[in-house]
Amino acid sequence: MTTALTQNKTNMTHFGKLTPMMDRFRDSIIDAKPYVDPERAILTTETYQQHQDEQVDILRAKMLENVLDKMTIFIEDDTLLVGNQARQNRWAPVFPEYSMNWVIDELDTFEKRPGDVFYITEESKQELRDIAPFWQHNTLEDRGYRSFPEASRIFYDLGIIGADGNITSGDGHIAVDYQNVVTKGLKWYEDRIKVALADLDLTDFENQKKYYFYKAGLISIEAIHHFAQRYADLAAKKAATTTDPTRKAQLTKLSQILTKVPYEAADTFYEAIQAVWLVHLTLQIESNGHSVSYGRLDQYLDPFYEHDLATGEITADQATELLTNLCLKTLTINKVRSWQHTEFSAGSPLYQNITIGGQTPDGKDAVNPMSYLILRAIAQAHLPQPNLTVRYHKGLSDDFMRECIEVIKQGLGMPAFNNDEVIIPSFIRRGVKKEDAYNYSAIGCVETAIPGKWGYRCTGMSFINFPRVLLIVMNGGIDPESGKRLLPDYGKFTDMTSYQQLMAAWDKALREMTRQSVIIENSCDLALEQNYPDILCSVLTDDCIGRGKTIKEGGAVYDFISGLQVGIANLADSLAAVKKLVFEEHRLTTQQLWDALQSDFAGEDGEAIRQMLIDDAPKYGNDDDYVDNLIVEAYQPYIDEIAKYKNTRYGRGPIGGLRYAGTSSISANVGQGHSTLATPDGRHARTPLAEGCSPEHAMDADGPTAVFKSVSKLHTEDITGGVLLNQKMSPQILRNDESCMKLVALLRTFFNRLHGYHVQYNIVSRDTLVDAQNHPEKHRDLIVRVAGYSAFFVGLSKETQDDIIERTEQSL
Repeated sequence: MTTALTQNKTNMTHFGKLTPMMDRFRDSIIDAKPYVDPERAILTTETYQQHQDEQVDILRAKMLENVLDKMTIFIEDDTLLVGNQARQNRWAPVFPEYSMNWVIDELDTFEKRPGDVFYITEESKQELRDIAPFWQHNTLEDRGYRSFPEASRIFYDLGIIGADGNITSGDGHIAVDYQNVVTKGLKWYEDRIKVALADLDLTDFENQKKYYFYKAGLISIEAIHHFAQRYADLAAKKAATTTDPTRKAQLTKLSQILTKVPYEAADTFYEAIQAVWLVHLTLQIESNGHSVSYGRLDQYLDPFYEHDLATGEITADQATELLTNLCLKTLTINKVRSWQHTEFSAGSPLYQNITIGGQTPDGKDAVNPMSYLILRAIAQAHLPQPNLTVRYHKGLSDDFMRECIEVIKQGLGMPAFNNDEVIIPSFIRRGVKKEDAYNYSAIGCVETAIPGKWGYRCTGMSFINFPRVLLIVMNGGIDPESGKRLLPDYGKFTDMTSYQQLMAAWDKALREMTRQSVIIENSCDLALEQNYPDILCSVLTDDCIGRGKTIKEGGAVYDFISGLQVGIANLADSLAAVKKLVFEEHRLTTQQLWDALQSDFAGEDGEAIRQMLIDDAPKYGNDDDYVDNLIVEAYQPYIDEIAKYKNTRYGRGPIGGLRYAGTSSISANVGQGHSTLATPDGRHARTPLAEGCSPEHAMDADGPTAVFKSVSKLHTEDITGGVLLNQKMSPQILRNDESCMKLVALLRTFFNRLHGYHVQYNIVSRDTLVDAQNHPEKHRDLIVRVAGYSAFFVGLSKETQDDIIERTEQSL
């Protein structure tokens, strides 16, 4: 059972407490052991074996149809919403079409992981081994990896450019058009497809391609329609057998709702939220791409809520209970990743983001009664998922900001704040229509896109390890870890006589590394486009039906993407140390520093050098122009270079088709730190890098305002993929109203005056984290912000836990 300490903390807030039904449901989910579930893998294999001769769109639609028709479904005793991803809550399906090699390799080690542990029965192991031969050389991983040109593959093999998630998973990073789902129903999409299909001249090759997509779309819509009916029938059956009159009425109502939605338009709040959940769930059965998000939930649910409230159909408490139910259901979805991928996504996150607040298309405050209810529901549910993002703008009221701070005080790491004042103009400048730019939402972590109109992977394409690139540059283009030449020799650090020489080499090297990342990303995208179209997701994204194209073929209205750049702070601090201590003050020779790095600062001399690097050079995060300007300068070659390259959808329909920068590195700072030797900032080899654009641990000594000022010097208007800033505070800091309003004022300064992009808070004491590490059984539902997402602390590896514990604890 969950700890009384944490549960009581939740219950004592002014947001109220969970209803008894939702409290029981929460306990059951928290207590559920995460197993690996082979059922979807078996059903998918069955489809592929029986329909190998089908065109790929039809094959994918038939796969979804077969899974939804045959998978185990159930209705929990303590839920008002139905829909399950696997045979039990928190079990993780296997998606064999994307990857099977690592699944088989890790079958016996899932339970032995240092974090993100999964369980698996011997029977399940055998079922997966039985189907594995069919998938040999027949998965996305196989095809994606083989498609990497040899000259580019080495960057992936050595982990310098990370793209493991791209070739072992679906795309995700999207929010479909839930507004149309609830107001028009899937039947509206079906009717559109039928009209388009009837008008096709199949002598045109392009129309024949559209024909397959449209046929597949009809299969997928019918599949989810039948899926809902299965639950309707099950609810009616359970209603007929229960002796509890309250539960009988609940199940009868559920049966009526599921007979109607999501195929038909919703008329009530209850119908709308059930429709959203079932579609959201099905998208994550269709594909194992993460960061499938809800978009602006308060905007499209509020009209239903306010109507039902006015007619007496629902009360605020009943609506809150349904919202908490949605939160709990969201946590039931799980994903098992390879251990290599897990290191980049510690805590089993799905990054399912809800966005509230922001502005209407005419620039007015969009906060509504549903915005407040969602805050209340998130606080009551007290879970790491779904993610919650508040869109900040200058007109956001102090009252709403204060409510947001109350949720932050609960220690959820939520809500995160994204700044309309930066993001909206950035979108408009890139060609997004004003009314769409004002309708953006968070997708996954801090990345942003237009719900229902944006293509896949608005971010998360590939990871470039900036500090490791610096070491390669310093070593004359040879990776010091592997000894392999990766780049031309632009000059060895030990032969350089000025900082300008190092920067000239960095500029050339980073541009080449950026070019290689584009090649790898394009290879992944082509493999996905050719073999793994997501039909239902495409149908629900404008204007795939109008163009007769899947998302990967260019069906979305907008299609901008970004990779992720890791180790921003380490690069900043390293460059400051080199410039000041080597080339300006001459306290170290280039050879002395290089030798110290190669030995990981071994011996007394090495440790003395390390302390000099830490103590005597300026540090990013303290509003020091000396170091802050260095990272701005060093980042610019990437920003300039990545803008030159189009994505695979460019010129095929969408507005954009371009790339930009992003710093939402999730937990890649830990994984990529493993392959990075000692760096000139004094960081030891193999230890974590700094996450996002946050300062290195304990280096931001001058308080949160100084951190905000340093971060704001980055060219945030060009880093449209997200500028992720984590801050950590003790719960004692926000103990009274005065302190809470100080935080509101600080946030307004960051966003209004400094034009910050994003910030989120971990409100948890170091003592609590250390105690949880030593006594995990006492802190089973302790939640921390890992990167752009939250996770249960005790489920993380010790290394990731240590990384969070060591983050600087700020004051106001």
